[in-house]
Amino acid sequence: VQLQASGGGLVQDGGSLRLSCQASGFTKDYYIIGWFRQAPGKEREGVSCISSSGGSTYYADSVKGRFTISRDKAKNTVYLQMNSLKPEDTALYYCAAAEMWHRQLPGTIATMLNHGSGFDSWGQGTQVTVSS
Repeated sequence: VQLQASGGGLVQDGGSLRLSCQASGFTKDYYIIGWFRQAPGKEREGVSCISSSGGSTYYADSVKGRFTISRDKAKNTVYLQMNSLKPEDTALYYCAAAEMWHRQLPGTIATMLNHGSGFDSWGQGTQVTVSS
């Protein structure tokens, strides 16, 4: 699976950005696309994820109510709309994919995101910087 993330940039506190993750090369019948972020000196954090059907989504508590994940199946693209951005959202944002057959998830979607488990394809990062 190949993943291409884009859309990062510099924005002021309270501003908005939309990240895109274009995916290709899936070989199995079900997948989860996740967004992760890592700030300097901090551990990687799972931000949000969505299933290939679009029927399952999950958000970390830190972004719930501010970020919205969606997908355009025709474009094989997953979006992360980020509103009410805060300086603490500053990080390198990555998208990643977990493929499986017949919805055989290695855990709950929340566990997968929180631990990064099952995500074996990663895109390059896109930097998001929120100035105060």
